[in-house]
Amino acid sequence: MQKTICKKVYDTETSTLVKKVTFGCYGCEDGYEESLYKTESGNFFLYTNGGANSKYTKEDITRMSADKANAWLKAND
Repeated sequence: MQKTICKKVYDTETSTLVKKVTFGCYGCEDGYEESLYKTESGNFFLYTNGGANSKYTKEDITRMSADKANAWLKAND
């Protein structure tokens, strides 16, 4: 997935996956995934996607500061 935020492109295909966390099983309507990525220029973003009854009903990308990315990593260790 690719999304432009504040004139910066965030792309799951060209960025490095740092960590992926899944909740529930594949195909579960309550299940979802959160994947932290880092771009070549050092920017972090969170890719999210989930089932129809999850907190992420459609795929999306949210940019994150380095501090928030580190806090997310610590919370999902």
